[in-house]
Amino acid sequence: MMCLMYNQKLRCSSFLSQKGPFMTNGSVMLDDGIAASVAKGIITPLDEKLLTNRTDDEAINEAMALSIQCASSVSNMARCLQVRGNEVQELRTQVLILQRRNRGLQQENKELKKLVDSYANDMGKKYSELEMNTNRLREQQESLLLEIQKNLKISRPEA
Repeated sequence: MMCLMYNQKLRCSSFLSQKGPFMTNGSVMLDDGIAASVAKGIITPLDEKLLTNRTDDEAINEAMALSIQCASSVSNMARCLQVRGNEVQELRTQVLILQRRNRGLQQENKELKKLVDSYANDMGKKYSELEMNTNRLREQQESLLLEIQKNLKISRPEA
């Protein structure tokens, strides 16, 4: 089985079986039948012919080299999966950090809204007080103007 990572996608070649090429979307780890077919397909009929022309030592060496290649392939896949797992864990950590920040900002927003509401209420009260004072001052001013006019009429008798 030859699997390679290209742009974060796993590409697998087909396995040769006695019935021809064997492709699957199944799992070697979860399905014993697929695992047996894959293991059987590691050495193809052509490989068997090549190994029959070798001495026992050469055949053993070739079989060991193939086993090492398979182990290396599995090891590379495990490293790729571990890197992917680390990336996922890092993203989970970032999501948790962002969720905490979001909760903090939401709480800060609530507190700021309370402050703004309180400020608006205070300003409303102060505006009402200022309006009442302004009206009172206007009334006093009008009263004073009337008094001044009366005093002017008294001090200037009309002829």
